[in-house]
Amino acid sequence: MFRIGILGAGSIARTMARTLRLMNYRGDDVCLYAVASRDQQKAEAFAHQEGAQVAYGSYAAMAADPNVDLVYIATPHSHHAEHIELCLNAGRNVLCEKAFTANAAQAERLLNLAREKKLLLAEAIWTRYQPVRGQISRLIADGVIGEVRGLKAELSYPLTNKARIVKPELAGGALLDVGIYPLTFASMVLGDDIVKTSSSSVLMETGVDLTDSITLWYRSGAVAQILTSAAFQGENTGLVYGTKGYLKIDNINNPNTVEVWAGRHSTHPAQILDVEPKLTGYEYEVLACKKAVETGALECPEMPHSEILVMMRQMDALRAQWGVRYPFE
Repeated sequence: MFRIGILGAGSIARTMARTLRLMNYRGDDVCLYAVASRDQQKAEAFAHQEGAQVAYGSYAAMAADPNVDLVYIATPHSHHAEHIELCLNAGRNVLCEKAFTANAAQAERLLNLAREKKLLLAEAIWTRYQPVRGQISRLIADGVIGEVRGLKAELSYPLTNKARIVKPELAGGALLDVGIYPLTFASMVLGDDIVKTSSSSVLMETGVDLTDSITLWYRSGAVAQILTSAAFQGENTGLVYGTKGYLKIDNINNPNTVEVWAGRHSTHPAQILDVEPKLTGYEYEVLACKKAVETGALECPEMPHSEILVMMRQMDALRAQWGVRYPFE
C-alpha cells in the first residue's frame, strides 16, 4: 500500500483526501495514511472526517514518520519552501501543490536538495498529469487544425475574500494561484521558447496582483494571449488557433470537452472529444508519483524539474514587470 500523508488541513487538502478515498475504493493501491496540522484537534477532526489513520499536531511529527511514502503539501504558497525542506530533510518524498514555491530561487535550492537526498520532488499542477493533455497534443500533431499560430487562455475566479490571495506575506495575488494555469496551458501547447513578453497588471491595495493581462511571443511566430484575475468569474476557456481551424477547451483548469472547429464558416464543431471520466482529477498526479517512487525516479516526466524552474522564472519575471515583491524576498 502506498501511504500518503497530507500536510495542511484546508479545503484543497480535503479534495486530495477525497481523491485518495475514491482511488482506494476503485482498487488503487494507495491510501490516506496521515494528516498534519499545526493544531492537534483540527488534525484529529480532519482524520475522523476524511478517514486518515493517524493525526499529527505538528508538521515535523508527520514528516518524521517512516510509514509515510509521500507527503502532499497543501499549505499557502508562502510556506511551500519551508515545508518541502522540512519533509526532504526528514527523508520523505514530496508532492507540493502549485505554485511550487514563491519564486525560482527557492525552487532551484529545493530541487537541488531533493537530488542530493535522492528523493522524489514533484509539483501538483493537475493539468500537467491529466490524459486530456495527450489528447490535445495528438490533435495538434495530427495536423487537424493545421499549423498552430496562436492561443488564447483565460482563468478567473472572484477570490478576494481569501487571505491567501490578498496578503503579500502569503505570496498572494492572482498569478501564483490562478494565473499559473493559463501560463501552463500555453507552455503545454506552444512550448517555452518565448522571445518577448508584454504584460500589465491591476494591483490590489495590498500590493499583490489582482488582474493580469499577458502576451507571449514565441520564436516560431506564434502568439499567446492570457488573461487571469482574482476579481471576477471568467469563462475559463482555452482556444488554440491553427491555419486550418481551432480547438476549444471548455475549462483549462479542469477540461471536460475539446471541440475541433474546422474551416472559415463552420457553424458547429467538426468533432467533440469527451475527456476521460475523472474521480476528481487529482488521481493522475498521485499515480505519477507512486510510479516514480516505485521506480526510483526523482521527478515525474509529466512535470520535470526543468519545467518547474521555467514556470517559476516566468512568473518571477512577470512580477518584476508589475513591481510585485513579497515581504520575505
